[in-house]
Amino acid sequence: MDPVQDDELNALTALGQAVADALERKRRLGQYAVVWRDGRAVKLSPEEIGSAEADTSQAGPGAAR
Repeated sequence: MDPVQDDELNALTALGQAVADALERKRRLGQYAVVWRDGRAVKLSPEEIGSAEADTSQAGPGAAR
């Protein structure tokens, strides 16, 4: 891997972690979250947020949603 690809992978990994952290915070606070799923915006209840985190962590960096 060249340095540019390493930087891109590091940036995508950091963004993915930031999203996971934000979703976890919303879940703990009892807030809903809006995510992009199958080409549409979807509102998730706090109870549904856990499954969204699993979706994002399994998709990996750069996965198309």
